[in-house]
Amino acid sequence: MKRVVITGLGAITPIGNNLRDYWEALLRGKSGSGPITKFNASRFKTQFACEVKDFNPLIAIDAANLKKYDLYTQYALVAADEAIRQAQIQFDALNKKRIGVIWGTSNGGISTTEQEYGDYKLNEGIPRFNPYFIPKRINNIAAGAISIKYDLHGINFTTASACASSNTAIINALNYIRWGKADMIITGGSGSIHHREFHRRIQRRTRYFYF
Repeated sequence: MKRVVITGLGAITPIGNNLRDYWEALLRGKSGSGPITKFNASRFKTQFACEVKDFNPLIAIDAANLKKYDLYTQYALVAADEAIRQAQIQFDALNKKRIGVIWGTSNGGISTTEQEYGDYKLNEGIPRFNPYFIPKRINNIAAGAISIKYDLHGINFTTASACASSNTAIINALNYIRWGKADMIITGGSGSIHHREFHRRIQRRTRYFYF
C-alpha cells in the first residue's frame, strides 16, 4: 500500500485560530476555558466552556458568501485554507479528479437549524425560512464547500461518529490514499453549536421554548 504523509495543517481552536498560535498556546499550557458567550447560560449550573474566540472568517471566505455558510462550515474553510497554504499546493498542476475531501462533523449546521426553528416559533408559525437553510444545515456541506472552492473532483463525503468524527475522517483519508483511490485528500473536522442572537430573542419573547 502507498505511504501517506501529512503536508499541511490548519487549526481553529479555543486556544488559537491558526496552527502557530495553537501550538504556542499548547506549549504554554494555556486553557481555552472561559465564560460562555454564545448564549445566555445564566440559568445553567455550568457557565463556562471552551469556545472559539475572535474568529475571522474573512481570512478565507468572501464577505458576500458568509451568509451561505453555517459557522461550522466557516471553521472548515478557514482551517483547510491554512493547511493548503502551508503545504503550498498548486491544484492546477495536479489531477483534481484524484484529490478529494473527507470531513467530519457530529451535528453539521445545528446552529442554523436552531436559528430557523426559533424564527419560525417567534413568527407564530409563519412558514418563512432562509433560502440557505438546508444548504447551511446538512452535514456534508463543509466537505462540499471545500471541494467547490478549490474545484476538486475526487472522493467527497462526511463522517459522523460523535466526538470521534474528525478522527474517523482522517482514518478514512489515510486508507483511501493507501488503497490507491486518491492521490491527495483534505481531511479534518469542525463543529459549532448555539446561536447567540437566537437565545437573546427567545428570552425576550418567551420563558420556555422546546423543539
